[in-house]
Amino acid sequence: MRGLARLKSMNQQLLMIEDDARLASMVCEYLGQSGYTVAHAGDAKTGLAALQSQPPHLVILDLMLPDMDGLEVCRRIRALPGALAATPVLMLTAKGDPMDRIIGLEMGADDYLPKPFEPRELLARIRAVLRRHVEGTAQPQAAASPLRFGSLDIDRDARIVTVAGQACELTSYQFDLLVALAERAGRVLTRDQIMEAVRGRELDAFDRSIDVHMGRIRAAIEADAKAPKRILTVRGVGYVFARQQD
Repeated sequence: MRGLARLKSMNQQLLMIEDDARLASMVCEYLGQSGYTVAHAGDAKTGLAALQSQPPHLVILDLMLPDMDGLEVCRRIRALPGALAATPVLMLTAKGDPMDRIIGLEMGADDYLPKPFEPRELLARIRAVLRRHVEGTAQPQAAASPLRFGSLDIDRDARIVTVAGQACELTSYQFDLLVALAERAGRVLTRDQIMEAVRGRELDAFDRSIDVHMGRIRAAIEADAKAPKRILTVRGVGYVFARQQD
């Protein structure tokens, strides 16, 4: 397939969709030395085809691509059938443009990293996203009872959320965030406590990604995301998951 290059061999395979050949070569070499199998696609069309022919464990997706906006690529990934739709996506965004990052998370990206970046930080974020994904999809030794709050059902084993029987679309990370809140229903949690509960990366003082994810979760499970009844904001503190729900 044109525009596709593969490096080294390992169980965990990554796909980088990036049109900057020099950056892609540097990143692929670094990640290859860290033990990952890395495939590179120079445009969105090649990348989407590669994802479906050889599904990776994670996609590193540039926001600006020559043939398609990275946000549209992310949307198309989330619309793919079966397990492909849940493929973790780490989006590369322009430095100093928080709106791009917010929109990326709203479109279903699991994490973002602004350019320019340190390869070590990229590696750390990849490991964190993969760890969350693997832990989230691993089958527990003992079945966990579903969490039920009114018409909201959270099946922790099947990793399915439904409201009145209708499935809700959430990323793996958003599902973990919802479970962390639901398991602590009635407790006010700070953003740091929520991030710690899902064992993600540390929350930067200016990082509002948790709020973006909460917005996505609300859009999926609330009757009116602008007037939430399930996930409530505690101004100046964080969030609380309501014990009593319809």
